[in-house]
Parts: sequence; structure tokens; C-alpha cells
Amino acid sequence: MTDSRPPFPPFTEESARRKVRAAEEAWNSRDPERVALAYTEDAEWRNRDTFLRGRARIVEFLRDKWRRELDYRLRKELWAYADDRIAVRFEYEWHDEQGQWLRSYGNENWEFAENGLMRRRYASINDLPITADERRVAL
Repeated sequence: MTDSRPPFPPFTEESARRKVRAAEEAWNSRDPERVALAYTEDAEWRNRDTFLRGRARIVEFLRDKWRRELDYRLRKELWAYADDRIAVRFEYEWHDEQGQWLRSYGNENWEFAENGLMRRRYASINDLPITADERRVAL
């Protein structure tokens, strides 16, 4: 387990874009342990109406998420950055066990510790049912 994750704050546009791209790649792996390594041990999360604290809870949450959200595929885009914070917009597509596709849109606000690990993640997310033909995020 690593105690740091570059790039480190304060962020520049280029380092913020690298941080966003690394997060996108990790989340698209659908590997909860890999994703959780980007967060501090005591990270604070809000995901929709779920509030979590700690890396172990993040892993548990992500395991459950990807059991329900099948063929998940995500895109993130840098929205803004300053010092130790980054804001992103994102969309991801997935389907449920019945085959209904959804596109989930949202925004995340991130705050980082000096070692480059995320200590806070606040996500607001909305879902839109779509048909398979309407998918935009390639698997």
C-alpha cells in the first residue's frame, strides 16, 4: 500500500488533468481495492445519499455498486481546480440485471491531502434510462 499518490497539490491545470485521468482509469478497472488506494485511510465520502468514512467502507461500497451496475463504463472531465481541490463532471453508463441501460450524470468535488491522496469526495448523481442504441461511453 502506498502512502502517497502523485501528482501532489497545489495543482496546475496539467497536474489536475492527470489526476482526473488516473481516477477515470482506476474506476473503469472496476477494482474496488485499486480505486480505494487513491483515498486516505479516513477518507470522507458522500455518494448520492450515502455517507461513508474510511477506505474499508469505500471498498465495500464499490463492490456492491459494481455487482448492481453491470458493464459500467465512465468518463470524467476536469471542471475546475485550485490548490488542493478539483471539481469534475462525469457520466457513466451501465445496465441492471434486467438489461435496462442507464446513463448516470454528475459532479464531484475532491479535496486532497499533501501526499496526493483524496481525503474528501462529494458526488451528486442523477440517472437517466437509455436504450442500448443511445449509449455513448464505449466499453
